[in-house]
Amino acid sequence: MPTRTPFQFPRNFTWGTATAAAQIEGAAFTDGKGESVWDRFARRPGAVANGDTLDTACDHYHRYKADFALMRRLGIKHYRLSLAWPRIYPQGDGAVNQRGLDYYSRLLDSLLEHDITPWVTMFHWDLPQALEDRGGWRARGVTDAFATYADTIVQNYGDRVKNWITLNEIRCFTLLGYGGADKAPGARESARVVNQTMHHALVCHGHGVRAVREHGGRGARVGLTDNCESVIPVSESPADIAAARARFEEGNWPVLDAIYRGHYAPAYLRHCGKDRPVVTRGDFGLISAPADFLGLNIYTATFVRRGARGKPEVVAPTASYPRTDSPWLNLAPRALYWTPRLAAEVYGEKNIYITENGCGYNDDTVVRGECLDLHRVEYLRNYLRELHRAIADGAPVRGYFLWSFIDNFEWSDGYRRRFGIVHNDFKTQRRTPKLSAHWYAQVIAANRVL
Repeated sequence: MPTRTPFQFPRNFTWGTATAAAQIEGAAFTDGKGESVWDRFARRPGAVANGDTLDTACDHYHRYKADFALMRRLGIKHYRLSLAWPRIYPQGDGAVNQRGLDYYSRLLDSLLEHDITPWVTMFHWDLPQALEDRGGWRARGVTDAFATYADTIVQNYGDRVKNWITLNEIRCFTLLGYGGADKAPGARESARVVNQTMHHALVCHGHGVRAVREHGGRGARVGLTDNCESVIPVSESPADIAAARARFEEGNWPVLDAIYRGHYAPAYLRHCGKDRPVVTRGDFGLISAPADFLGLNIYTATFVRRGARGKPEVVAPTASYPRTDSPWLNLAPRALYWTPRLAAEVYGEKNIYITENGCGYNDDTVVRGECLDLHRVEYLRNYLRELHRAIADGAPVRGYFLWSFIDNFEWSDGYRRRFGIVHNDFKTQRRTPKLSAHWYAQVIAANRVL
């Protein structure tokens, strides 16, 4: 009997990479594309490091064929991308931009010609500025505009796209966009308004699911990508695990409870008090319509133990705890074990995909044609070994998408923060696969962590 290969992943496991339109495409005002909230926000003094804008980014708009050829040479067969809403509806709704529709049609055809399966995210933070001018996520009208947009893209691309993701990280573009001023549109609203933006986003998720069911055709699947509260028990004792589970449930009331349980948790509504969101009749029927999978974006986590009187107690890392150059990204490999495990246990999800995982550093440089990002290789190896452990212990993880395929516009950090496994020289647009790209190519080919 053959010896079992260490860290072997299940047969037919999905390995891929991910990007977002706003971060790589550039061509911010080309071929009729409308302004996005990030196009506007990036021009606000001090909003983005070095005054960087999305105008050119990686110029993927013009270079997608060469980028897909590079993906194929690396053995990447699954690619999570997003469509730019303002490229298709420059005003958010109203007249469709045929040039935008045609662009994504050519792009998807090229992906398939390179034998790469598209996983399309409908919305990845780039709200049309015209909608923001009418209230953005604060206003109920955004749900009607998104419904039309979702119908349009699924009707046009459903013959080639069978894996759809409705929205990326609801909590980021609502809480941080309207309640923290760190993300576009950079507003500082009351808790009541912020809670309402999250509710409207959930309704849009429901419309995304509905659009795929109505227009996606045979074999179409759809899910949400969530940056849920990732929690790691300090020790794997029963008491600390129970504390971590309790913290996980509480941290995910606003989004996952609504989707999986068809209502807001009473404890969440008590927490909101007078700031609870306004719910329109029929909303939860739409929000909780069954999807086909849950996407999880996992980078770091909160450490928890059983505290006084049995309540969860957060244990904060010290200043010397290892982290990346992204201040928010403490190294926490066990996040890829506990997050999918808890999501499956708490919500009963049977199909989970890690739709983002990666690390950002400032010092990825090309020397004599090489970028030796040993730090990223070690990061990925440690995280993927914990993901392997999760699957071995029963977590229903079906695939993994590394963030990101290429260095790109890292939101408020601009171009200084590099998450890619392919180095991009933003002056020349020269692509150089890093050590991590070659390592990941071997992982994909072997279907195991090396």
